[in-house]
Amino acid sequence: MRVLITGAAGFIGAALAARLIARGDSVLGIDNLNDYYQVSLKKDRLAQLERTRFVFKQVDFADNAALTAALEGEIFERVVHLGAQAGVRYSIENPHAYVQSNLVGHVNMLEVARARDIPMVYASSSSVYGGNTKLPFSVEDRADHPVSLYAATKKADELMSETYAHLYRIPLTGLRFFTVYGPWGRPDMMLWMFTQKILAGIPIPVFNNGDMYRDFTYIDDIVSGVVACVDAPPADDNAAKAGGSTKPHALYNIGNHRSEKLMDVITVLEDAIGRKAQMEMLPMQPGDVHKTYADIDAIQHDLGYAPVTSVEVGVPEFVKWYRAYHEV
Repeated sequence: MRVLITGAAGFIGAALAARLIARGDSVLGIDNLNDYYQVSLKKDRLAQLERTRFVFKQVDFADNAALTAALEGEIFERVVHLGAQAGVRYSIENPHAYVQSNLVGHVNMLEVARARDIPMVYASSSSVYGGNTKLPFSVEDRADHPVSLYAATKKADELMSETYAHLYRIPLTGLRFFTVYGPWGRPDMMLWMFTQKILAGIPIPVFNNGDMYRDFTYIDDIVSGVVACVDAPPADDNAAKAGGSTKPHALYNIGNHRSEKLMDVITVLEDAIGRKAQMEMLPMQPGDVHKTYADIDAIQHDLGYAPVTSVEVGVPEFVKWYRAYHEV
């Protein structure tokens, strides 16, 4: 099988490409290699991929003319749309980037799937749950009170996908990722920033005075969930899918099914680094939520998804990679 992956130079995209290649699939990867964070990291991720089964094209999927030209003559049987403008706090500073990439770009990829009549898996986010206080978050819960523009764009992607599944019967699967971390992660992610600051002896910012909880999910477990969805598109059988649609459109949480207290994760990180963190206690930031916790019953039942990596295992693996990558 040949799979088109958007955001192929990204954290999840590159890890997914490696997994698919390892099992014998071929991958066509696209990414615009923007400078939201250092392009060198994106290029280094791509350099790790075995090229006999991997073709890369630098293109912005939000530019429909460029996307169409890049895909002309290319054959693939699945789309995994992971590319997006990421980051909750950055969406407050640069909203137009999110509209272009996450809304315009998502429609462009839906059109690719429609024109070729092939299934698509796409990235949503746990941020769609907004300020929900009922825990754990279930795909059956209402998710129409986002607290950031990033979250609103991801919810909009789910709604547009539902429309395409209804109108064109395209099998679509939206994945609400929960706090992904691990080797080759992003510099704007908490573990990367905290590791960098602890090693440099700089205080780490601890929001809401440390009273924060996150469902930290290791990259290998995330990729296992994505692959399971690639292999099992939702059926067009009028039966209710995860998330409530009777169209061929399913929504799944992919998390670790554990809500970890931030201060406990910092302790695990300190142990892995071998240094104590200096902490700057700060109030809650605009756009943040207090707790996230994934109910993964739907994806467990439908696809057999079972995360296996605890933070006690995953955090040291990230620190080991970080030290090696930066030679520190």
